[in-house]
Amino acid sequence: MQRNLPFDQGTYFNGLYNPLVSGQLAWDLGYGWGFSYLLGAYIDYKSPVAWSDTSLNQRFALSYTANDWAATVNAIWGTHLESVTDRAQLSPCPVQLSPALPLNGCNPNFINVDLTVGHSFGKWQVAWVGFYSSDLNAPILGYQKQSQFAMGGLLGYDFGPVVLQGWLTSDVYEKNYGGKDVRGWVRVILPLNVAGAPFGPSAPTTMVRGSR
Repeated sequence: MQRNLPFDQGTYFNGLYNPLVSGQLAWDLGYGWGFSYLLGAYIDYKSPVAWSDTSLNQRFALSYTANDWAATVNAIWGTHLESVTDRAQLSPCPVQLSPALPLNGCNPNFINVDLTVGHSFGKWQVAWVGFYSSDLNAPILGYQKQSQFAMGGLLGYDFGPVVLQGWLTSDVYEKNYGGKDVRGWVRVILPLNVAGAPFGPSAPTTMVRGSR
């Protein structure tokens, strides 16, 4: 889960995120239902925009995509191998809670849940979307765990060669983030539908938001 850091106006960080090594299994349960499980690890990497340790990442997704409907629950469970490190990087420990070691990194375990319920009307796609995120532990004594829930809407259009989707969400609940967020995304999807493909025709385009 990304942390909200108090940057001055005009100040920004750039760099590479932790490299991901993962494998995923997916099952077609029939009648439009599907389930997938991913197990991976984000490898420790020294960068201002990376976590300061190696973490395990598990993802569980249950979807219904049939009869012009798309409903998905996608959960991401992150487990850090080191709750406190000697590098602040993406998630510094609060200075007021660790005055002797203000440059330590605090890496809480977390859960993110993405939700989508939508319907297609011809080439148009309309959906309700939401997401929940929360810290699962406190790396140091006195750490204030963060959590939030946001919801909003998605609008998409199938142009044929590409599918364009955009969605907007706003926090309806937040704790220890310092204020509510309004977020917007735009996504371009390039469907693959190759005649004679060994896995058959491509699945219908869904409105799954996926991980943030």
